[in-house]
Amino acid sequence: MTEPIQTPAQRDIDSALRGNPYKAIVRLAWPATVAMLLHTLFTITDAIWVGRLGAAPIAAVISSSFIVWILLSLTEVLATGVVATVSRSIGAGEFDKAASISEETFRFALLYAAFITILGLLFRGSLFDLQRLEPDVTAIGTTYMGIYFAGAVFVVFTEWAGAIFRAAGNTRIPFLVHSFSIVLNVVLDPFLIFGWGPFPAWGAAGAAVATVIAYAVGSGIAVVFLLHNRLPFPFRMRPFGIINWPRMWRIVMIGVPISAAWIVFSTVYLFINRITAQFGTEAVAALGIGNRIESINYLISYGFSIAVATLVGQNLGNNNPQRAKELAFKAVGMVSAFTGLMTVIFLAFPETLMRIFIDDPGVLAAGKNYVRILAISQIMMAWEVVFEGGFVGAGNTLPPMLVGTPGAIARIPVAWFLAVYLGLGVDGIW
Repeated sequence: MTEPIQTPAQRDIDSALRGNPYKAIVRLAWPATVAMLLHTLFTITDAIWVGRLGAAPIAAVISSSFIVWILLSLTEVLATGVVATVSRSIGAGEFDKAASISEETFRFALLYAAFITILGLLFRGSLFDLQRLEPDVTAIGTTYMGIYFAGAVFVVFTEWAGAIFRAAGNTRIPFLVHSFSIVLNVVLDPFLIFGWGPFPAWGAAGAAVATVIAYAVGSGIAVVFLLHNRLPFPFRMRPFGIINWPRMWRIVMIGVPISAAWIVFSTVYLFINRITAQFGTEAVAALGIGNRIESINYLISYGFSIAVATLVGQNLGNNNPQRAKELAFKAVGMVSAFTGLMTVIFLAFPETLMRIFIDDPGVLAAGKNYVRILAISQIMMAWEVVFEGGFVGAGNTLPPMLVGTPGAIARIPVAWFLAVYLGLGVDGIW
């Protein structure tokens, strides 16, 4: 008897629930990992091009990135809850429920994006004042973030759509969306920053415009995939309709602890940036470049975390907690091998990595020790990020917040004590 032909969506679910553990992890992790690496290229590309304008513009873009983290942290309120609830419904075979949650969270995403835009435009100036940067850096950064927040609807929609596909076990479509967006961003950056061809020279603001355009195009591509039945359940993109507010509240509450931890982490960096600014604009630039170098490890770990969240959610929905646990620990072992290799590279070639972004002697002097010190923490960072994905898939996001938040807050007094009180300078912050 001929076996029924499985759709790609059905094969994704079968792999998560019954396939080879390593193949299941890699199948989900590699597109998610590459997508996250491409995602960070939004800011890395900006930094590389804007770095050609001098220390003040790149310091503004880098200082803006800490505020961008807050924006992205706010999107996690919705994305985390979507992955936890939709993946669990799919694992349990409740496809009607998965469809209903997806349609309601789409409507909520539009309202949520409007809220974030208003909030960001109102408080972007205050967030820069908090960092006590040089006036020219603050002026450039405030303009940059105004453009970014104006396009928040595309950021929120792209992250929501990616969460829906990941919950269904499909990380390939978010990968394609981010890939096309990144290529567009890379192409547009020099034209809008330096005024190549018929375009005006907008400087750092041009980098923000390029990023918003890239997100907008990415949103359009995601819409195409959503409307062409690439999910294991029917989805109708109707902006007006009923929202089950009690259920939406539960979804939001799943996402709030993770989002709150990220917001705290991002806000802490505003204060860290403020302490760093005491040692000059070059030190601020070094802080941001060091973060971008570390982002290679972080985003690969986060890609594995996304895979683990989906696999844990679907297997718990299928009443198989032992497989959920096995998949999480195997993913940690895999990502530890990569971050261990990167630890060696960070220790051996810190200045070479810094020179990818800037040749300024002051920034290089301030930043090369940062890369070496970062190296020490990379494997443990990977453990924290991947296991957090396991908690997300389980819908139990409070433990990661309780673990991560106190450590993040402790960075502020410890950085001040070492850098200022003990006189270690920027190395104390690192």
